Amino acid sequence: MTLKILQFGATGQLAREVIRAAPTAQVSVQALSRAEADVTDRDAVLGAIAATDADLVLNATAFSDVDGAESRQTAAFAVNGAAPGFMAQACAERGLPLIHVSTDSVFDGEKDGPYQEADPAHPISVYGASKLAGEVAVLERAPRSAVVRTSWLFSALGRNFLQIMLGLKGRPQVQVVADQHARPTASADLARFLLAAAPRWVDAREGDEAWGVTHFANAGAATRLEMARAIFGIAGGPAPELVPTTTAAFNAIAARPVNAELDCARLEAVFGVSPRPWREALAEVMADLRETAA
Repeated sequence: MTLKILQFGATGQLAREVIRAAPTAQVSVQALSRAEADVTDRDAVLGAIAATDADLVLNATAFSDVDGAESRQTAAFAVNGAAPGFMAQACAERGLPLIHVSTDSVFDGEKDGPYQEADPAHPISVYGASKLAGEVAVLERAPRSAVVRTSWLFSALGRNFLQIMLGLKGRPQVQVVADQHARPTASADLARFLLAAAPRWVDAREGDEAWGVTHFANAGAATRLEMARAIFGIAGGPAPELVPTTTAAFNAIAARPVNAELDCARLEAVFGVSPRPWREALAEVMADLRETAA
């Protein structure tokens, strides 16, 4: 029997990767756009979940404009904080499992070493604070819920660091931050994990170790500068001169954690999953981009 997922989110890079990977995973995904179910509308969320015949609910929608969240705090908290709480309430009432995707931005970046799931969260941006609020709401309200944190998502779909760098390929010089590091992650790899783990979550009872917070990120840490060099190296041809800069000098509107590296030991221990190296995933995604453009 085909497992059914009700997904909030239809246009973001992760949401689209889940939709694209679903047939291969033999999973049926009903993806709701904001037009079909406004996640900031409590009644719309509760109604969508009350009416579904899905086996699992996946929240793949987010207010993901990190800088924009600083001036649009109400909107960021409505989507990233309140909406997951609505979903958790409705899932608890129906007895449905809820999977919520979160971010490395819940951490302040001051730890010396990778962040584990149990490390204290201390966001330094409105975006990070709003995502943490969503995590708390989900875990407090839905007994059968999982929060999957990830970092530095890239994809052939949507807007992300990979797409931004390729858009700057014609410039003679590009400044790239060299002191932020994390584990770059292919949205497609995360999507495949979510789909592969779905049967486990559907069958898991309250108290199962599959619930709670789990980190998912591709193997290997990198700085933004190292990732940019890898992108242009794979792209080939003339490339801009990459000029290292610091997080402080870059002067972004929102603060970013300098260390956003996630420890994924729990992912392997609980789910038996060891993500592949990010460079391997990047090469595959860029090949996908070339095929799409051909």
